[in-house]
Amino acid sequence: MSYGHRSPATGRMARSRRQEFILNSAGVASATSVVRTDLPVAGAELRERQLHTGSNASAGAAVDAGRQDRANCVRAVLLCAAVALLDGFDTQAIAFVAPAIAQDWRIDASLFGAVFGAGLLGLMLGSITLGPLADRFGRRAVIIWSTVAFGAFALLTPLAADVMTLAVLRFLTGLGLGGAVPNIIALTSEYAPPRVRATLVTIMYCGFPMGAVVGGLISAPLMSTYGWESVFVVGGLLPILLAFLLFWALPESASFLSRRKSAYEAGMPRSSPSDLQAATSGKSGLAVRELMSDGRGFGTLLLWFIFFANLLTLYFLVNWLPSLLVRTGFSMSQAIHSLALLNGAGIVGGLAIGRLIDRGTPLMALGLSYLLAAVSIVGISVSAENASWVMTAITFAGMFVIGAQFGMNALATTFYPTAVRATGLGWALGVGRLGSFVGPLLGGMLWGLGWKAQELLFLAAIPSLLAALAVHMLSVIARDPGGKAAGNATSVAE
Repeated sequence: MSYGHRSPATGRMARSRRQEFILNSAGVASATSVVRTDLPVAGAELRERQLHTGSNASAGAAVDAGRQDRANCVRAVLLCAAVALLDGFDTQAIAFVAPAIAQDWRIDASLFGAVFGAGLLGLMLGSITLGPLADRFGRRAVIIWSTVAFGAFALLTPLAADVMTLAVLRFLTGLGLGGAVPNIIALTSEYAPPRVRATLVTIMYCGFPMGAVVGGLISAPLMSTYGWESVFVVGGLLPILLAFLLFWALPESASFLSRRKSAYEAGMPRSSPSDLQAATSGKSGLAVRELMSDGRGFGTLLLWFIFFANLLTLYFLVNWLPSLLVRTGFSMSQAIHSLALLNGAGIVGGLAIGRLIDRGTPLMALGLSYLLAAVSIVGISVSAENASWVMTAITFAGMFVIGAQFGMNALATTFYPTAVRATGLGWALGVGRLGSFVGPLLGGMLWGLGWKAQELLFLAAIPSLLAALAVHMLSVIARDPGGKAAGNATSVAE
């Protein structure tokens, strides 16, 4: 076959095949290796043909491109994991220091419900608003500026002198935190080979609970030596320093660059999200509408509910667990270390669930995880008088609550095409953040009304049961070949 002369039809078919490769194949990382207009087929397929046709020069170039792909993939995963680590540290920093601030300011701990809620409201709005921006301007820019934002406002937090100012600063910090998460997930998923996509997304997002683990380990000594303000100083300086490294080393999504290239070749303005979307899907309209189109509507609503329910439980635990344990007689150090244990166990659970998803049993693994999460949370409540049993129950709660969230993050990336992937993840996490806002706020209200710690924990188990039910409904859709959303749900179920 001659590659030097092609008909217009052949060119269109080649571009289509390149685009399909970018959306679905393994190891695509370098935009320059997949959007060249002089190649009729994309990356891995071309390299394979070159190796079999005996072209040494072409084969060598193909091997070099493959190495570059892998290098970009590793770099993207590691840098996104670093962002996730600092995101996790700053998200949960307020939970580490809340008991100390309450003692320092001589206020009731129940007032921190509004502070927790303000930060999580910022997370919700950041996820919803900055996800679509990334689909328009690229993952890289939004990740970098989100990291700068949450670092800067965390650094300003020690200046707060009252609850209202603290709540405002936590809200602004949350905007940056919320903008980073959907985009590091989307960027990682777009670089990951399909056969290990859920595992790589999970490994990357392990940085989030690892940040909480690190925070739990260093917060107590920092506060005892330098005061609670030192936790936010550390949590502010490190993201700003990381942003310089991201600017220098973080690659852009090859899928995003390919869509922009396709739009440019079609004579469309690069700055128009509608045109970019039309160039890849043949449709126009706002990206958010695409979340409900092509049979994705009911599946999207189920995903939103699962994110809402699980993040409600998760953020209730990470914000209130230390205070609840102190209230039941645990020391401050034990209470802070319980969060490190919760998040550390979440890493183990997330890795296990990620592997199950890659092996083709995602919905069964997630449904069972949510059921066991509910049992574990009830276990914390009923074993409150025995420190060993409490820590054991916290370990299992972390494995299944946080681990299942990792699984949902990875699963959601397979539900949406590249053109709206960051938007889809942003809205799922944004609606989930509404749950993370409601959970801590409701906990503070019920605490103020005199609810016991055991009663609050029993209540926190209910959303996990409802999430298990929603996962079952999603699996029913996937098994129904006649359902309107079956095609999309099946891609999730497989």
